[in-house]
Amino acid sequence: MAAWGERLAGVRGVLLDISGVLYDSGEGGGRPIAGSVEAVARLKRSGLRVRFCTNESQKSRGRLVGELRRLGFDVSEAEVTAPPPAACRLLQERGLRPHLLVHDEVRSEFDQIDTSNPNCVVIADAGEHFSYRNMNRAFQVLMGLADPVLISLGKGRYYKETSGLMLDVGGYMKALEYACGVEAEVVGKPSPEFFRSALRELGVEAHQAVMIGDDIVGDVGGAQRCGMRALQVRTGKFRPSDEHHPEVKADGYVDNLAEAVDLLLLHADK
Repeated sequence: MAAWGERLAGVRGVLLDISGVLYDSGEGGGRPIAGSVEAVARLKRSGLRVRFCTNESQKSRGRLVGELRRLGFDVSEAEVTAPPPAACRLLQERGLRPHLLVHDEVRSEFDQIDTSNPNCVVIADAGEHFSYRNMNRAFQVLMGLADPVLISLGKGRYYKETSGLMLDVGGYMKALEYACGVEAEVVGKPSPEFFRSALRELGVEAHQAVMIGDDIVGDVGGAQRCGMRALQVRTGKFRPSDEHHPEVKADGYVDNLAEAVDLLLLHADK
């Protein structure tokens, strides 16, 4: 690997994953990862542009930001790029009326969307709502369409809560793909358009940005395919085998966000 100075030179903007990088979600709002609250504050004081880029689809942005602020993070709703608003834009642009297989907490994000007589299915991390009945209903909607459209708010395999690893939306998305013979359109990481949208909101070019995440495929691989650099933290869903992934290699591995910020403040935008 090249020296850190070479790997981080010219960085002007930072995209931060939330779950597994800033905090581990869970009962009572979760808990911050050691050093992450101050690390975010230091980044913001540094003059580097910062944006939060998450696949969270069990909570509205408002609730997510409220939880983060209670944990001490300096973050506003306007600084967060998340899948539900992006999905709503896509639905409106294409005149799609979704059958929603989503968590109750994010249904409000779709309040302005026509859901009558569905001509597509939107699936997200529905948590306990991933019952056979609900999955079968989504299956029936798709099978009843001449041109079935399945939109997924992410394709993660799992994530980490304070109680341990939790199954994510990706497995359920794959089940519907297999059963219906369709390929899902992913809105969220690692979708290139999702990263490009975050970069536009950040106001920097891909080669000037670095993504910091805990997911070797969704965060690191997705960002690199868009021309960004990417660091993987050894927190959240990180597994030691990630450092030997057969297809994706991060531009650097760090123990946590605090270490990543130390390196950025020393070498970025040089």
